[in-house]
Amino acid sequence: MKLAGQVAIVTGAGRNIGEEVSKLLASEGASIAVVDLDKARAEKVAADIVASGGKAQAFVCDVAKEADIEAAVKGVVAAFGRLDILVNNAAISDNKHMLEITTEEWNRTIAITLTAPFLFGKNAAKAMIEAGNGGKIVNVSSTSGYYGRNRAIGYTAAKGGVVNLTRSMAIQLAPHNIRVNSVVPNKIGSPVGKADFDPTRPVVNLRKRPGLPIDLARAILFLVSDDSDFIAGTDLFVDGGCSALMPGNE
Repeated sequence: MKLAGQVAIVTGAGRNIGEEVSKLLASEGASIAVVDLDKARAEKVAADIVASGGKAQAFVCDVAKEADIEAAVKGVVAAFGRLDILVNNAAISDNKHMLEITTEEWNRTIAITLTAPFLFGKNAAKAMIEAGNGGKIVNVSSTSGYYGRNRAIGYTAAKGGVVNLTRSMAIQLAPHNIRVNSVVPNKIGSPVGKADFDPTRPVVNLRKRPGLPIDLARAILFLVSDDSDFIAGTDLFVDGGCSALMPGNE
C-alpha cells in the first residue's frame, strides 16, 4: 500500500470529490480524518471506510472559522497520533456577477475557498514539523483560477489565489520536507456546493466526457504518494484537456 501508516485530513470530505479522495487514500492504507461541516455526511463517509476495512473518523469543522480549523488539526493529531497528508478540498462558489455580489458573499467565498486552505496548511504544517516526519499538502484549485468567468467573481479570485498560495507554501515549507502541490480540475462531479451529479452537464474537453471524482482522486493520490517525490510547487491539470483548447475549437 502506498500510504500505509500515514494519516490524512481531507476537507469537504462528506460528498463528491472529497468523499472519493477519502475512500481512495484509505484503500491505500491511510487513516482518514473526514472533515466536513455536515456531521451526518462526514460520519457516513467515515463509516463506509471502516466498513471496507479502513480507518477513519469524522470531524465537524466550519472552515470559515479559524478556531474550528485549529481544533480540527489538534483533534486529528490527538486521535491518530500524527499527521502526514492534508487535502484542502472544501470550497464554495458565489456564482455572482461583480455588480450583484454583496460584500458578505464575497468575504464568505474568500474565507472558505482561499483563507481556509491557508489556515489548514499553516496548522497542519506546524503539526508535521513538530513530528519531524515531513508531509504532503495538496490544494484543490480550479481552471476558474486561470480564466475569467461571466457568472462568478469571488470564486475565480479565490481559486486564482490558491494557485499562488500553493507555490509560496511549497517554497516556505520545503526546508521542512513538506511537499505542496495543487490539482486543477474542471467540471468534475457535481458543481461546487451541490450534491447532485448531472451526467448530461455540457462539457468541452479532449476526453469528450464529464470528469468524475475518481479522476481527481487518482491525481491527488499520486501527489501525496512517493511516486511524486520529485514534484513540488506544481499545478497538475485534471481537466480532460479543456485548458488546451483555444476558444472556437469546439
